[in-house]
Amino acid sequence: MSKIALNLVAIFVFLMTLSTLLGSMFNLSPTLPALATFTILGIATFDSFGLQGKGGTIFLDWIAGFSPKHRERIIHHEAGHFLVAYLLGIPVIGYTLSAWEAWKQKQPGQGGVSFDDAELASQLEQGTLSAQMLDRYCTVWMAGITAETLVYENAEGGADDKSKLAGVLRSLGFSVSACEQKQRFCVLQAKTLLQENWSAYQALVDAMRQKATVAECLKIIDEKL
Repeated sequence: MSKIALNLVAIFVFLMTLSTLLGSMFNLSPTLPALATFTILGIATFDSFGLQGKGGTIFLDWIAGFSPKHRERIIHHEAGHFLVAYLLGIPVIGYTLSAWEAWKQKQPGQGGVSFDDAELASQLEQGTLSAQMLDRYCTVWMAGITAETLVYENAEGGADDKSKLAGVLRSLGFSVSACEQKQRFCVLQAKTLLQENWSAYQALVDAMRQKATVAECLKIIDEKL
């Protein structure tokens, strides 16, 4: 999404500059570019402070949604999270494939796969997080990037996943190098799980493309395992 945001800003700046330079040629009032700029900045300010940036996120995600390739990347990314969570025994309680769907379901950010992470939160609060629990969740967080890379040879999404993993590891006292090592380890773990269950992954992608329910997705996975 950051690339899309930068592109939109660049286009806006270009159009405003062009309208200023060519305004006299087409008898355009010089106040029009200024008014447009003021309006856009006003909307952006309201979105930042009133909506915590959700409006901009929804708009940019809506623009990106016109690209079939972008939509497919999201589906493949989220299917990676979904399948690996299921394989590691972490309950999946929902998923969204756009910022608009996430907003309607009162989820933060651009959405994604939602897990029942009550046990993780409880262990973090008590300071008793087991190595096994940590590895399971870290592997799930890296599964989206891993799935996207397996399909497209690179990953455009996953910045939030990396941030979440790094945040948890830093809270546990991991150094920067230890965080990077854990991330690489979990990517390899996720890659192995996905490759060993590739038919289930592909079936899940097809199901999520049709916006199947969580229960339907789980049934399809069970049938392929």
